[in-house]
Amino acid sequence: MRIRVVSSREEIFTLNPNERIVHLAFRPSNKDIFGLVETCPKIEVLQLPKSYMNTVSKSIEMFLQMQRVQLLEGDVWGHRKDICEYYAIPSSVMEKIQGMKIEGKATEEIEKRVSRESKLNPGMVAYIMTKEIPV
Repeated sequence: MRIRVVSSREEIFTLNPNERIVHLAFRPSNKDIFGLVETCPKIEVLQLPKSYMNTVSKSIEMFLQMQRVQLLEGDVWGHRKDICEYYAIPSSVMEKIQGMKIEGKATEEIEKRVSRESKLNPGMVAYIMTKEIPV
């Protein structure tokens, strides 16, 4: 699973329309988020760093809910945009989630443990569990 990292406003309009998970590494305005949803109609998750989450307006949160886009807090630890525009979630994380699901662990326990070990946000772990790993 890959997360598209966007580091500037200008980059929004050059995105592939099939992007499903996008991380904005800048403080987006309402206009930026509207542009993102328009450019990527299949978007499912918008991830923002914690410091930027506090500046998202309630109207944008409602807009994203109406568009069925999850707004998640989180970072892409150690990612270098100059090397690759995508942050790849390690396969070991996927295997860990799948193994815990097979063991019958509770969803909350999986989210908590995997997020602590992998530095992924619990919301992102929950999204991965619903989208990537059918058990």
